[in-house]
Amino acid sequence: KTLYYDVDPFYFYVVAEVDEEGAHIVGYFSKEKVSAEEYNLACILTFPQYQKCGYGKFIISLSYELSKREGKPGSPEKPLSDLGKISYRSYWTHILLTLLSKHTEKDNLQIRDISEMTGIKTEDIISTLQSLGMIKVYKGQHAVFVKQDIIKKYLDQKKEMRLCNSDCLVWTGPINSDSGRKD
Repeated sequence: KTLYYDVDPFYFYVVAEVDEEGAHIVGYFSKEKVSAEEYNLACILTFPQYQKCGYGKFIISLSYELSKREGKPGSPEKPLSDLGKISYRSYWTHILLTLLSKHTEKDNLQIRDISEMTGIKTEDIISTLQSLGMIKVYKGQHAVFVKQDIIKKYLDQKKEMRLCNSDCLVWTGPINSDSGRKD
């Protein structure tokens, strides 16, 4: 980023793996301090030796955990690369199908409720559920049409995903050094 862009408008979150020899940086993501588009991730990098170990999805999940803590659903900066599209669609599918598997029709989940629970912006939820054939438009409104067979088929695959455990996340948000208030 420093070659082309000023880094002052960004926060950088570094992820490390710790072993008996110490901490090793596996990757990072950046996030705009102020994003009119509500982006929760601007740039993501997993170092080559740590790729295919699940750290990319971990970093994506961390960005959404921070969005939930801020109370602002987010989305990655667009346009996404081809690999970014695949990674995010896989993450969103996992989160949404896992969530839907834990709810019944009686819960009457709204897309806005799902957004608040996951930190995922409504348009990303809608596009993911549309790709799964689980959205119906009724009287101009998007309605989730839960297909239990799709959820069961997905869960039967027992896909393991390295995700950020919100119970282990200690984060209070950025502090504005001029006034001592949160940004």
